[in-house]
Amino acid sequence: MQPTSLSFRRKALATAVLLAACAHPAWALVSFDEVKRDFRSSDTAVLDRNGELLQRVRTDATVRRGQWTALADVSPALRTAMVLSEDKRFYEHSGIDWRAVSAAAWGNLWNTRTRGASTITMQLSGLLDDDLRRAAGGRSFTQKIGQTVAAAQLERNWRKDQILEAYLNTVPFRGEIVGIDALSRTLFSKAPSGLDAREAAVAAALVRAPNAKPAVVTQRACEVLRVMEAGQKVDCEALDMFTSAAVQRRAFEANEGIAPHAARRVLREIRDANAGAAPTPALPQRGKEKDKEASVRTTLRAPLQRFALDTLQRHLRELRGRHVEDGALVVLDNATGEVLAWVGSSGPLSQAAEVDGVTALRQPGSTLKPLLYGQAIAEKRITAASLIDDSSAQINTANGLYIPQNYDRQFKGPVSARTALAASLNVPAVRTLVMVSPESFARELRAAGLPLRESGDYYGYSLALGSAEVSLLSLTNAYRMLANGGRYGTTTLTARPPIPPVPAADKTKATATPPLLDARAAFIVGDILSDPNARTRTFGLDSILSTRFWTAVKTGTSKDMRDNWAVGWSQRYTVGVWVGNASGASMWDVSGTSGAAPVWAEVMRFLHAREPSRAPTPPAGLVEARVEFGPGADGNALEAARSEWFLQGTEQPLFALDTGVGTSTDGPSARITSPADGTILALDPDIPPLRQRVRFESEGRGVQWRIDGKHFARGNTAQWLPWPGRHVIELVDANGKVVDQRKVEVRGAGVVTKSARR
Repeated sequence: MQPTSLSFRRKALATAVLLAACAHPAWALVSFDEVKRDFRSSDTAVLDRNGELLQRVRTDATVRRGQWTALADVSPALRTAMVLSEDKRFYEHSGIDWRAVSAAAWGNLWNTRTRGASTITMQLSGLLDDDLRRAAGGRSFTQKIGQTVAAAQLERNWRKDQILEAYLNTVPFRGEIVGIDALSRTLFSKAPSGLDAREAAVAAALVRAPNAKPAVVTQRACEVLRVMEAGQKVDCEALDMFTSAAVQRRAFEANEGIAPHAARRVLREIRDANAGAAPTPALPQRGKEKDKEASVRTTLRAPLQRFALDTLQRHLRELRGRHVEDGALVVLDNATGEVLAWVGSSGPLSQAAEVDGVTALRQPGSTLKPLLYGQAIAEKRITAASLIDDSSAQINTANGLYIPQNYDRQFKGPVSARTALAASLNVPAVRTLVMVSPESFARELRAAGLPLRESGDYYGYSLALGSAEVSLLSLTNAYRMLANGGRYGTTTLTARPPIPPVPAADKTKATATPPLLDARAAFIVGDILSDPNARTRTFGLDSILSTRFWTAVKTGTSKDMRDNWAVGWSQRYTVGVWVGNASGASMWDVSGTSGAAPVWAEVMRFLHAREPSRAPTPPAGLVEARVEFGPGADGNALEAARSEWFLQGTEQPLFALDTGVGTSTDGPSARITSPADGTILALDPDIPPLRQRVRFESEGRGVQWRIDGKHFARGNTAQWLPWPGRHVIELVDANGKVVDQRKVEVRGAGVVTKSARR
């Protein structure tokens, strides 16, 4: 018994030393307010421009710590369970439970198992001071002395409710979980205020044995629950099942957010911009909010973000049954480039909700056409009134013949550039690109911020129809360039400190930078895209694209109907919407006007509910002149006379076809003029099945058409609804003799029924 007696005498001596030490404390006491101020959540709060919470993002991977929870927000059951389990005389002692110390000493003397003597206050002192923190092998004798001294000081300077509140927020529970907020949300998917007696008992049991097996935790929790519910029967078997499920749960249900993709983006931008640099105002800072969490303020508007998300999700629900589940949306401030809304996905409607549709690269379809026509007008290759032939085109390329088709498989003949762009006609766009050249257009797109990975020659003439991949953000910002008179600027998502006013002299220097696109050309493109009459040939007069206030908008659909877009601007805002599938799967009969455009229109109406949008002022160097159009093949004017905008020096009063070439009275010999032999038809995906027709054209009299040996039609022209496969087209004269033939191949599933689509 001598060793045990010696141990007892040492501890008795230590107690005397402790009493002396309490009179002259050396431990650096921290205040409750300091502990609360220095509390660090493992999440960063991402706020909107006015400080409203948008999202919380985990930024500390070493620990899972939630928000500081006031004692009043902790359920009474949990407070009771914690005190009964860890320190049943908590409200009676002054930091050291001498009765527990005596019991522990007596147990050590007789080598019996007793309850530990560490109080909640002593445990808290160990949590607040790294020097007193428990090591793997337990605390040393010196640490225990220091812990006891610190506890006595805490009790003299803190209230009991402050001690318990700080303890509940800093105590480790299980694995990486620290604090009652993280525990409640991880194990029980609720706030600390909602914990019942059973959950509170499990939480208290985890403090004593944080990483114990579920059976051990259950046993301890059952003991706590028996004490809490004295006189009542406790079903420990049911508690065992509940505990096993709870301790294996690892999903932290953070505050429901409305901007997860924007939150991750802004934190990544800040981290990248400040890598290796001193902290700046853009870095996450200690917030002024009551929970003092780290926060970063964005340029987003919470009400707009919420409306945009709800609108996108509601519209996608309406499209159920059309094989579409994803969408994205971005709103930019024209003047500043600030991102006002950033919806990266449809959230729970998507099987790839983590994919950010705002930054993902997709084919933009016809939405590149405004940039193409703007360049052609700026280079004076065309005017808005120039006539461009919308007829069958067969363009030789390195990969064979390129034969563009229109949305409705019909050709309109000669049309003005205004009509061609507003009605989104494909063939005139390709003819315009032939004038500009793919390489020159690709350079212009890159200068506008579009991330083209290949040369213009790689894309070829299909670049006019959107064969390159771009992101929604970069495309929307390129349209913002058009809204700003051709001046390109970057976007920003992180709120910055206010910029001091620029002196007049410096402002003149700043605006002296030449625009990316001639301001006059940008104005004309905006005027065309805001003209409801010009788009009637494709979209009709009653179009979803028409608004009661001034806007300019363009839609687009990519190959195989994988993506559709609506991008446009008003006087103050530029809005871009993408609808499709993150997987790249094709949609079923969803065009730009039925997919993305309704969302675009609703967001624009929301933005301008109390704010007007007026047409821009024409820049200097523009001329408005009256134009007339010559007759077409039917003898009527190609288009109605109108006022048109021109770059100064390019205006002319009449646009007509060249009629200088006569026609033979004898008539040509019978031959097929369209399509060309060896034509491969890659069908435009944005087409209703009944409108997917290919036009056959021939010369000669009394001719008939046969397809794959079967009679098809009579006359010099015919409309054919194609189907996939290889086909032989024959032209037969009045005597039944085959005078010409063409072999064509149809690729794609443009006319296959919905049930056959994949």
